[in-house]
Formats: sequence, structure tokens, C-alpha cells
Amino acid sequence: MKFISTTFPARHYGQRQLRIGLQGDVSDPRTKSFLYILDILPRLQKLPKYLLLENVKGFESSSARNELLRTLETCGFKYQEFLLSPTCLGIPNSRLRYFLIAKLHKESFSFQAPGQILTRFPDQHLEDLYKDKVTDKVREASSSLSSEEKNLDPSIGHDCSSKKSLPKGAFLFKLETVEEIERKHRQDNDSSIQMLKDFLEEENEEMSQYFLPPKSLSRYAFLLDIVKPTCRRSTCFTKGYGHYVEGTGSVLQTALDVQLESVFKHIEELPEEEKLVKLSTLKLRYFTPREIANLHGFPPEFGFPDKVTIKQCYRLLGNSLNVHVVAKLISILLG
Repeated sequence: MKFISTTFPARHYGQRQLRIGLQGDVSDPRTKSFLYILDILPRLQKLPKYLLLENVKGFESSSARNELLRTLETCGFKYQEFLLSPTCLGIPNSRLRYFLIAKLHKESFSFQAPGQILTRFPDQHLEDLYKDKVTDKVREASSSLSSEEKNLDPSIGHDCSSKKSLPKGAFLFKLETVEEIERKHRQDNDSSIQMLKDFLEEENEEMSQYFLPPKSLSRYAFLLDIVKPTCRRSTCFTKGYGHYVEGTGSVLQTALDVQLESVFKHIEELPEEEKLVKLSTLKLRYFTPREIANLHGFPPEFGFPDKVTIKQCYRLLGNSLNVHVVAKLISILLG
């Protein structure tokens, strides 16, 4: 056996659980399979040559992670930890995840970053690599983050009372902080990241099933993360996408000639029927499973069996990994 790749239930390592103390960590029954691997690894007659592990951000501050590192050191592995999002590869989707790659001592990595959790790949600019490294893991994991999008993007602030000015031409039209508006403005102007339109399907009649229903528009309009095809960002798509609205992923504005500001300005003063009419002009829809698969890096020939429902597709994709990120890690590991 040369290679082990593993992940395991991660919900109890998320930022919300870490912040309010609900995580079970190593005492959580869902961790049993992972702890079993750590238990048998030192007792194997022949150790695997390579290891790759993935989990959510927050795992880097857990007792399970500490047990993992102790076991790897006991078995003679060299390892490197990462906190990576597809955005570091120019993909317009935030999906921050913890990764660890490890190889036996007789093998060595082509780079040196002992004791650090890297937020870039080692072949990227060293200045950016070390500027963004995670040096205080406890502080990073316990930072005050309040939504799933903030869970997965370490650049978002939480100070709702900030006095910072908005980017030129920006308009605070929803339940957003100035910091969130500024972050989105920076992302959409980052030419190193592709536009969403490169990952979208052509609009057709079948797209009507993905449009947000009136009830969702009325109830969640001020909480939606709305993007256009020309945007260079989207929030993490979770397994609840398409079923739940809040905090499960971005929605796409297909009416490109309509300005968000013109729709949301003073909208809270309108009667419900007029509010819904205004919101409907944006023609908001969910990203299709194929589009999310594109953002995840799945090849064009990838598809789901006909019997798999759209809801099931979203659930599977929400539990998936970005192919390009994992492929690059494997390349580094085997290189």
C-alpha cells in the first residue's frame, strides 16, 4: 500500500462549533473511523508511502489534529499542512479547507516550511506564501466569524460598526458590513481570478427550474449573496444549496441590464407585492449542478445518473472537493 487518502465527518470542527464550544472533537462518535486509522497506522508492518487528509477549517485547532501529528511523527512521516481555497488557483469560488500531505522520512519535500500552515502552494510567490501563512492557529480558528461564508474566507471582518468608507461607486444595499462590500469589490477586480461566466451553462428553457421561488425572494432577499456572470467570486456551495437559502452559496443574477442598487434602494419601504415585483426583475437563479461541478474542476464528461435528483446532486457536490486543488497537492506530494 503506497497511498492513503482520507476525509471524515467534519461538521463538528466548523467555526461556529469551535466558537460556542459545541464540538465533540475526539469524543465525537463520528471521529471513531479517523482515530482507528491513527491507532493502527503505527502497527502496520509496511507503512504507506504517502498520506493525504482533508477537513474543514477549524480542524487545525482540534485535539484530533494534534493526535494526527503525533502519530505521523511517531511513524516517521514528514508532513505539511495547508489552508487552501480554489481562489488561489484563479477559480472564482471560496471553499477554504484544511489539507495535510505526508511522506515517509526517506522522501523529502522540495520546499521547507516546518511548523507552518501554508495558505498558498509552495510554487507560488514566496513573498505571498509567507505573508499569508497561519502562525497562530488558535487565534485564527477562534476569530469572530458569524456566517458560513465567513467560516470559509479568512479575509472577512466582523466589525459591523466600522467607520470605513465604501469603495467608489459601491452601495450598501443589503444586510452587509462595509468590510464585506470592500472584500467583494476587491475580489471582483482581481484579474488573477477567472470570471464566473467561464463556468456557466448557456441559458435555456430548462433553467426555469432553478429560479428562486417568490417565497424565497421575499424572505431572504436581504441575505442573498448575489453575483453576476462577470463577477470573480462566489461563496462556498454547501450540501443544503437549492433547498436552504441562507448561507448555502451564491445565487446568479441573469438580468444583466438591471442594477442591484435600483432594486434594493428603499425596497424595505414598499408593500410586499411591489417588493416582490422589483426583486423578480433581477431574475435570480441557483447555480446548476453542472455549473458547481465546473467550479469544482470536474471534467465535461462527468455527470450524475439519471435517477439522481437535483437535490441529491447538490448534496453530493456540497460534500465534494475541488479537483484542481487536490490534484495539485498530489502532484506536490509525489513530486
